[in-house]
Amino acid sequence: MQWETVIGLEVHAQLATKSKIFSGASTAYGAAPNTQACNVDLAFPGVLPVLNREAVNCALKFGVAVGAEIGKRSVFARKNYFYPDLPKGYQISQFELPIVGKGELTVELESGESKVIGITRAHLEEDAGKSLHEDFHGLSGIDLNRAGTPLLEIVSEPDMRSIKEAVAYARKIHQLVVYLGICDGNMQEGSFRVDANLSIRPYGQEAFGTRTELKNINSFRFLERALNYELERQIDVVEGGGRIVQETRLYDADKDETRSMRSKEEANDYRYFPDPDLLPVEIDESLLEQIRDEMPELPTAKLQRFIQTYALGEKEANALTASRPLADYFEAVVNAGGETKIAANWVTMELGGALNKAGLNLANSPVSPEQMGGLLKRIADKTISGKIAKQVFEAIWNGEGDADTVIKAKGLKQITDTGAMEPIVDEIIANNPKQVEQFRAGKEKLLGFFVGQVMKATRGKANPEQVNELLLKKLKA
Repeated sequence: MQWETVIGLEVHAQLATKSKIFSGASTAYGAAPNTQACNVDLAFPGVLPVLNREAVNCALKFGVAVGAEIGKRSVFARKNYFYPDLPKGYQISQFELPIVGKGELTVELESGESKVIGITRAHLEEDAGKSLHEDFHGLSGIDLNRAGTPLLEIVSEPDMRSIKEAVAYARKIHQLVVYLGICDGNMQEGSFRVDANLSIRPYGQEAFGTRTELKNINSFRFLERALNYELERQIDVVEGGGRIVQETRLYDADKDETRSMRSKEEANDYRYFPDPDLLPVEIDESLLEQIRDEMPELPTAKLQRFIQTYALGEKEANALTASRPLADYFEAVVNAGGETKIAANWVTMELGGALNKAGLNLANSPVSPEQMGGLLKRIADKTISGKIAKQVFEAIWNGEGDADTVIKAKGLKQITDTGAMEPIVDEIIANNPKQVEQFRAGKEKLLGFFVGQVMKATRGKANPEQVNELLLKKLKA
């Protein structure tokens, strides 16, 4: 039997606020356990939550970006369940009246096609703490630093029909929230996590099958692997005469498998009711207008602008607009004098490779956009060759100054004086009579040999185009 995959994703994006959603405690990552949990986070008697306005602004930015319905009146609810890292015995979330309603996101697939994925809702909620199971002599510890951290839970429609579509959607959401500046997107630190719901059904059947939920996946690679494993598991169960149980499952990356955690609850199991300590959130039109006015250029619009304005291919433009800092860096290089095609190549290949090798991100790059632009100007005006430019780039990377300083200090200026090159070319031709004879007999590939000899004699400083012209003139004389 042919099976169709049905996937929906719930993305938890930690909002980039300095304090928690209902308290003034810090959200900074990496603090010692339980040092960033205040009385509100710990649910001490008599304390009251106060909503963080910036968390609301972040949610509205996302809603505007995906063309969603904005809940002009949203309500916080208590989601009741008991878990060791949930001090209150309930989580403050949103249920019936979320801040962001239906929207959609267009996803580009590997095939070159696009697909529109529906967004059911995006609601604000607080994160729970974290259970720690290492180095406790068989016991578990609880770290409540994350308790109360603001999250935006983005719930998709079950519109994805392949695992590739699901990964592409997750990547697009990740790119969008980082572009908007509402989430740092750091998956290793838990700032961006995905819960995946997967079911199967025979092709042609309209009704959905029983779904399972894969919880807290923190990398795109793991998301793909977890969904692949769960898909095969469900097919094996059904084709073996069994039935799928609605449950929450954990993906174990070390064993590359999913395993059952608990039965999957329905909404009524959580006994949602409006939180009596929090007033409804009223959004007026003036705030929405302010949010719209402050919106940055979004990834799809930036991609099209790069293609049109800078005459880049789609592949180049996609690479440069994959992240907002990279796109900003490229534009700064162009503004500093870098020709667009050369700039695209140097930013993605030379700089990108150097950063990867050094384990650095763009924010820590030793080469500023202005320095990169200055280097590319010297390639364009033929002061240096592309090969020499790599030496100059390395020197700039090592803190030896800008391109002009390095070129002057190391004597790297390209030789463009034909009169200065001619004696060198004559000497190389005279010293290699056999190769000259073979070239003139039709073995024209030997031109590369002669060019190499000239470049070696000039320590790479001769202009390659002029060398080619001069050699051809003399070899064919």
